[in-house]
Amino acid sequence: MGIARKKLDQVAELTRRLSKDYPAETRAFLGFLQTAEQGKALDLRIKELINVGLAVAGQCEWCIAFHVEQAVKAGASRDEVVEAGFMAVVMHGGPAYMYMTPLFEAVDEFYQSSE
Repeated sequence: MGIARKKLDQVAELTRRLSKDYPAETRAFLGFLQTAEQGKALDLRIKELINVGLAVAGQCEWCIAFHVEQAVKAGASRDEVVEAGFMAVVMHGGPAYMYMTPLFEAVDEFYQSSE
């Protein structure tokens, strides 16, 4: 199992644990995510590319893994995902540049398995 898939497993485990121990808070957060993602002006591919850039800028390896996988599923190309990461570097500089490492780990892993 690759690094990115391990991160996704950690997200799933965290969500299970929080759902059990803090159900109201977890439902509220997940409900907000679902509502926020339902807007109709942007298609899912574009939203996931934005999320990839934000995940890199936010320096969240779990978010990077999750949104790269979702971008692949939404039909984003490998180059689109990498460019979205570079937009984070443009706005966030050196720290975001270093988070291109987990971005490439996820890109390599998820694009290899989608081919």
